[in-house]
Amino acid sequence: MAHHAYVHGYSARESERLADQAQTLTGLLHDDTRFPAGTRVLEAGCGIGAQTVILARNNPGAHITSLDISEDSLKRAEEKILNEGITNVTFRQGDIFRLPFEPASFDHIFVCFVLEHLTDPRAALQHLRPLLKEGGTITVIEGDHGSTFFHPENPDARWAIECLVALQQQAGGNALIGRELYPLVAGAGYTDVRVIPRMVYVDASRPGLVEGFTKLTFTAMVEGVGPEVLKQELMSPEAWERGIAALYRTAEPDGVFCYTFFMATARK
Repeated sequence: MAHHAYVHGYSARESERLADQAQTLTGLLHDDTRFPAGTRVLEAGCGIGAQTVILARNNPGAHITSLDISEDSLKRAEEKILNEGITNVTFRQGDIFRLPFEPASFDHIFVCFVLEHLTDPRAALQHLRPLLKEGGTITVIEGDHGSTFFHPENPDARWAIECLVALQQQAGGNALIGRELYPLVAGAGYTDVRVIPRMVYVDASRPGLVEGFTKLTFTAMVEGVGPEVLKQELMSPEAWERGIAALYRTAEPDGVFCYTFFMATARK
């Protein structure tokens, strides 16, 4: 089974976190994801539609099909799109490994924060490739938790991040996948593969990122796996508390936080 467990869960707080993350990273990750009018785009693994809204807004002339395996996530994505008054998105329930589309159905495929949760990300990319027209393109965006560095440095904060990486590995995923995008995409048979690292750099002169990224995106994500970390006794409750406090500490006026996303583009 090439399926996955979503390590962050499906709570309302997690939905908020995903929305915060998408809004915060719009400029950084999506500014150059633009398609000509009439382009047919597949968003594979749309989740609750956090990225869908941005894709659709940036590309009002494109026809976007957003696919996800979770019926519940799709319902929430549809509500979000309706509330925003967006009309160029069609939702389909489906599995990346058993896709309900004809070959050469799309000009472009967009995959964002999906591969990190799959046990066989290369196979997923191979399954998507026939759906592209000849010369069609793919964009793949993933993070890499090993790219995190911050001030003040703190060993418990590092350990807390390592716990998240370990839990994602247990669930069959890979929280360090960003650094592997080039060999993954090239190995799945695409050409003209180009990977651009996008660093999020946060200090007190960027209050929107302090709030939106350091606190609401990254630290909230680590904090979310706390119950499982304590249940498996990967850290003591005291060390965990210190680690989370230290991550929030990097959001103080003298703190700094860095994280790198990787964006791959390639062609069929």
